[in-house]
Amino acid sequence: MEDPNISTSKGKVSLTVWVAQIILVIAFGLMGVMKLALSIPELERILTWPGSMPEWSVRMLGALELAGALGLVLPALTGMYPWLMRWAAFGLAVTMGCALGYHLMLFQGMMMIPSLVLGVLATYVGVRRM
Repeated sequence: MEDPNISTSKGKVSLTVWVAQIILVIAFGLMGVMKLALSIPELERILTWPGSMPEWSVRMLGALELAGALGLVLPALTGMYPWLMRWAAFGLAVTMGCALGYHLMLFQGMMMIPSLVLGVLATYVGVRRM
């Protein structure tokens, strides 16, 4: 008989995926709301780069990040279309890949670290949700 206190490898994988998803939901949800709600000068004080991009692109990024965060959690909460979580994660990974390229182009080494970490987490979630 199996001990219920010992977690199986499948349980660990599921837990790690959910932890990664929660981190992504919080990070992208907060950043998306910030990019949609704050003025460009306020965002520039926090992130430095929004002043070098057109306002519409900063707002569009905010909307995409918020949509990705919602796509990581709403299918699980509603029980509808769980495959959307995979595509939301891959979409966020692509967004972070573009962010990496942007920061690399501007020689912003330290700004690449959050993009890299979030991109790897999003890729992990997308692959594990396949």
